[in-house]
Amino acid sequence: MKRYSFLGLAMLLCFGCTLAEVKVNVVSERTSLENQVLGSYNSLDQDLLLVASVRGVDPLGRIQKPPRSSREHKDAIEGMQVMAFHADDVDAFKRLGWVGENNEGLLTPFPMDKVNVPEDLKGFATRYKEDEFNSVLKEVNTARELIMRRVVEINEDFSKEDLPKIRRVFGKLNRENALPGEKIQNEDESWKSK
Repeated sequence: MKRYSFLGLAMLLCFGCTLAEVKVNVVSERTSLENQVLGSYNSLDQDLLLVASVRGVDPLGRIQKPPRSSREHKDAIEGMQVMAFHADDVDAFKRLGWVGENNEGLLTPFPMDKVNVPEDLKGFATRYKEDEFNSVLKEVNTARELIMRRVVEINEDFSKEDLPKIRRVFGKLNRENALPGEKIQNEDESWKSK
């Protein structure tokens, strides 16, 4: 028995099995610019969460002063709050086809069609007036602009000259996140429903 075991081991060594080396390269679909923008945006998002969770008093009951921050930082946080406040309305606008995501990271208005409305949005569409729609759209786009400028300000690799590229990145991300049926602007400036 020992003899056969030794023979089997010798054969294995001579004709040995080798595992082929498999190299797997995972390439991110995001560019480094997109990753930088996302990183900066996510840090603003984290700041918004921190602002919402800061306690006004310490464990002994004394009032605490909030941490100091720049006017630009406060504006960006307010911009994120505006976007969060209007998120439900913007989602409804998109479902109704009243707005679409353009290449510059902003919302573009379309006619307020109140005839071909999904059943669950009929009340919403009926109540929403054009001046209110325009006001919400302006607030959201202003907030988006503030956030894009803040992304440039907090990232040392960006300058004001990079803002058009940053807008394009936001436009691309918004197109990717659009739901089926929502209007998006293609890179060639044409519009389609996703």
